[in-house]
Amino acid sequence: MNKPEIVGHLSRPAQLRRLLNSAGIEFIMEAHNGVSARIVQEAGFAGIWASGLALSAQFGVRDSNEASWTQIVDMLEFMSDATEIPILLDGDTGYGNFNNLRRLIKKLEQRGIAGVCIEDKLFPKTNSFLSGERQPLATADEFCGKIKAGKDCQSDADFCVIARVEALIAGWGMAEALKRAAAYREAGADAILIHSKLARADEIVAFAKEWAQRAPLVIVPTKYYSTPTDVYRQARVSLVIWANHMVRAAVDAMQNVARAVHDAQSLVEVEDRIAPVEEIFRLQGAAELAAAERRYIGRDRVETRAVILAASRGQELHTLTETRPKVMLPIAGKPILRRQVDELKKQGINDITVVAGYRADSIDVTGINLVINREHARTGELASLVCAQPWLETDSDNVILYGDLLFRGYILRDLLDSEEELVVIVDSAFGEATSAGRPATGAPDYAYCTAADNRAMLAQNVQLFAISPDRDGELGEANGRWIGMLRVRGAGRQWLLEALAELELRDDFAQLSMRTLLNRIVANGHPIRVLYIHGHWLDVNALEDLDNAGDFAQGRG
Repeated sequence: MNKPEIVGHLSRPAQLRRLLNSAGIEFIMEAHNGVSARIVQEAGFAGIWASGLALSAQFGVRDSNEASWTQIVDMLEFMSDATEIPILLDGDTGYGNFNNLRRLIKKLEQRGIAGVCIEDKLFPKTNSFLSGERQPLATADEFCGKIKAGKDCQSDADFCVIARVEALIAGWGMAEALKRAAAYREAGADAILIHSKLARADEIVAFAKEWAQRAPLVIVPTKYYSTPTDVYRQARVSLVIWANHMVRAAVDAMQNVARAVHDAQSLVEVEDRIAPVEEIFRLQGAAELAAAERRYIGRDRVETRAVILAASRGQELHTLTETRPKVMLPIAGKPILRRQVDELKKQGINDITVVAGYRADSIDVTGINLVINREHARTGELASLVCAQPWLETDSDNVILYGDLLFRGYILRDLLDSEEELVVIVDSAFGEATSAGRPATGAPDYAYCTAADNRAMLAQNVQLFAISPDRDGELGEANGRWIGMLRVRGAGRQWLLEALAELELRDDFAQLSMRTLLNRIVANGHPIRVLYIHGHWLDVNALEDLDNAGDFAQGRG
C-alpha cells in the first residue's frame, strides 16, 4: 500500500497549503464517499478533490445544487474520518451569498476539511460543461466580497479558499479571466483555479504565461486530458485536479457487472472479476474492529492458514517445465501459484506455506512461506505435506490444496464457511465436460460418498467413503472427483496429524499420496464431509490444459 507523504504532524489545512506552495507540480484525485476517499489515499495521492459533480452523482441528482450543502458536508465527514490527507471541497458558488459561505467554512473546519474552492457563477450553479453558450457570472465585486468574508471567518489560518475563474469556460474571454483572477487574489484567495472546456490546453497555457505565478495556479484537465503533464509543469502549474475519474470508473464497472448478472442470471462468472467482500471489509476497517474486540471484550478469531503442495515438475508439460515447476507457468499473464495466493488472500488467508521441490529457486511469488521437499524426485504428496507439518500443528484452521488448481473464488469461500471438522471438495460433474469445456486430464482421485449430488439448493449432509483411482471397484460407481482441496479445523486437524503419523511408519510412505491419508482418516472412524461442486475449476496437467486455463482465468470458461 502506498502511503502519502505527511510531514511531521501538519494539520490537513497545512498539508493542502504545502501542496499549493510546493516548488513542483502536485496532484490530487477525486473521491465522493468514504471508501473512494480511502482508495485515493492508498493509491498514494497527497490530497482529495471532493467533486461537486461526483458528490451529486453518488446521490443520484444533478450537479445544480440539488443536493443541499448540509448533505454534502455530511458526506465529507465520512470522507474525512476515513482518511488522513487533506480534502479540498468543490464548493460550487458557496451555496449562496457571503453569509452562506461563512457558515459553510465553519462547518467544514469542524469536520477537518482543508479548504474550499468557490466559483464566480450565480446560485444555483449550472455545470460548466452543460451549456455551449455564454453563461452569466457573478460580478467581480460581489465575488471578491464573498472571498473576503470566507477568509475573515476561518479559524485555522491554513484553511484554503481557492477562487475558480469561469470567464474562459463561460465565454467571457482571456482579458476578463486575467482581470478577475487578479481581483480575487487581492481579495485574499489562496490560489486561482482557471478552467477551460477546450480539448487542447492552449487557453490554460496562455493564461498561465500571463499570470506569471502571482499566486498558486490550479487546473482541472478534464477536457484537455491528452495534454502531456510536462506541459503543465513547464507552465508552472501548482496543482492538478483529476476531477471525476473515480466516480466515472465506478459507474462503468457497475454497469458492466449489472448487465452481466442480469443476462447470466448467475454470479459465478462475475464474482472473480470484482473486489471480494473481504476487500470491502478491509477498506471499512474491519481489522481494527477485530483488534478492539480482542482488547475490550476478549473476543478472538481462529486464524486460517494454507498449505500448497507444489513440489512436482509437471513432466507432461515437456519443455515448458525445463527451468521451472508447473506452478510457475503463466496463465493469462500470471503464474498459477500467484493466482492461488491471490485467491487465498482475497478470503483473508495470509499465512500461506508453499512446499516446493523441483526448481524451487525459480519460484518468485511474494507473501508466502517457502519450504522445500529436497527429496521431491523420489517422494509423493505426503512427504511434501510432512515438510509443512510445523504449520499444521499450530492452533489454526488449515486449507490444503494442490499447486496446479485454478478455481472460482466461491469454491474456497464455501469451503471456509463449512462448519465441519474436515471437509473435501468433490466435483460431481467429473464425467462431463468441465466448466473449461473439456473432460479433466491427469489421474483423477475418484470420490465414493454416502450419497450422490442431488444438485439441491441446500447443502447435503454427505460423507466420504473413500478416494480411489478405480471407478469400478467394490464401492460401485464413483460420485465425483476430489479436486485436491480440503480444509481441517479443530479435531479434524488432530485426525489428520494422527493419520499422517501412522502412515509415516509404513515402508512405502515416501510414495504415498493425499488420497491414502484421507482414506486412513475414514478408516480410523472419523467423518469427512463432502462439499459438492459442479465444475468451475480445472487443474493443469498437460499441454492441452493451457489454452483452457487461459480462457478460464479470463472468465470465458
